[in-house]
Amino acid sequence: MPSSASDPATPGPAPDLAVVGAGPAGLAAAVTAAGLGLRVVLLDAGERPGGQYYRHPAPGLGADRPEALHHGWSAFAEREAALRAHRAAGRITYLPAHHVWTVVPDGPAWTLHAVAGPDEAAATLHARAVLLATGSYERQLPFPGWTLPGVVGAGGAQAMLKSGLVLPGRRVVVAGSGPLLLAVAGSLAAAGARVPAVVEAAAYGGYAGHVPALLRNPGKLAEAATYGSALLHRHIRLLTRHAVTEAHGADRVEAVTVARLDRDWRPVPGTARRIPCDALAVGHGLVPQLELATGLGCATRRSADGTAALALDAGQRTSVPGIWSAGETGGIGGAQLALLEGEIAAHAIAGRPVPAALARRRARLRAFADAMGAAHRPGTGWTEWLRDDTDACRCEEVPAGRIREAVADLGARDARTVKLLTRAGMGWCQGRMCGQAVAALAGEDPAPDRRPLSCPVPLRHLAELPPADG
Repeated sequence: MPSSASDPATPGPAPDLAVVGAGPAGLAAAVTAAGLGLRVVLLDAGERPGGQYYRHPAPGLGADRPEALHHGWSAFAEREAALRAHRAAGRITYLPAHHVWTVVPDGPAWTLHAVAGPDEAAATLHARAVLLATGSYERQLPFPGWTLPGVVGAGGAQAMLKSGLVLPGRRVVVAGSGPLLLAVAGSLAAAGARVPAVVEAAAYGGYAGHVPALLRNPGKLAEAATYGSALLHRHIRLLTRHAVTEAHGADRVEAVTVARLDRDWRPVPGTARRIPCDALAVGHGLVPQLELATGLGCATRRSADGTAALALDAGQRTSVPGIWSAGETGGIGGAQLALLEGEIAAHAIAGRPVPAALARRRARLRAFADAMGAAHRPGTGWTEWLRDDTDACRCEEVPAGRIREAVADLGARDARTVKLLTRAGMGWCQGRMCGQAVAALAGEDPAPDRRPLSCPVPLRHLAELPPADG
């Protein structure tokens, strides 16, 4: 692994700032902080900068124009060029394939432990301040048949196209909730897939109560109009207030059942129809990835979309001194907002005043993000499309009926107790796939877990740690 300030062979002061995550927020923060004179180390679990949003086709695929698969590629290209320049000048140390699993206080500074590279080597770094830009993952609401081959996340389908230049199928239904569905459907159709329908569980009338936020973001309205016109041009049906309530097939998905929903997302009897397909791309928005932050004790808040996000001040500071955050961790808002928040955090960490123009743009985009989250927030009635034999936790194969039994007969009143009684959430994904569903079946709002490890860690890493003082 590359040497760091924690390496005894390279003595010297710790970097001013460690940025965890090289997506839009982390990349913007790192290059801005370096431009303001800070010495920065940028760690990312991926092999190349860009995060989940700016995914790159594998080098062996020989893609001539990767920017054709992205919206706003120029913003990334500009910052990637700045990253190369700062690395050449020694202002940024970039460590790809470093998955940070914990951050712990170390006097006035911080120690970061990571799993590095394909050999899963142990890496330890020190920094005076830390910015968490760990992004998000997809929110999945299970339904009968969701474990069939050919059923993928909506964001996963887009990732397959961006990084592998492959389609999940030739006839793909896109379903769930949120504006990502329109982008996914457009990308798949442009790449040659037939999209019989976009199935949106919410109604766009939910934006009616947020007209000021919409009018302050004409660019977002124009973007939505572009996606909408692309659907019309390609004769793709948009079914609002509908959901996929079941997927059918033997060896893989062959069709889906779509039903109309009431205002609480309960399927309306007698409205079910079947749509043939060979793939389903489904997702109900995104969930902030907070394990590192909550492990440090950072305070959270409830976002407009129902997920937990970090409570941040005007400079992107968390409630823990010395820890900042930017991007989706502070609430799902998209790449443009993440870029802005990364720049704002860099100014605050460098002790510089936040430029007023950046603060105004952040407020405008955050208002739009809140409107978007409120409009697409899942209703409480969606659990009624879950049969008792439907797996709610895929890793541990825990059916919804067992969770309902834990609540009704065994006294479980929260997701943690359900986990202890049923093992739901104890598998490889550690509740990222099933956490929202388990919490809903338990009758509580999903809350972030506070965990000492944010990802799987080889036991040898733990055994090699020096004993803590005291």
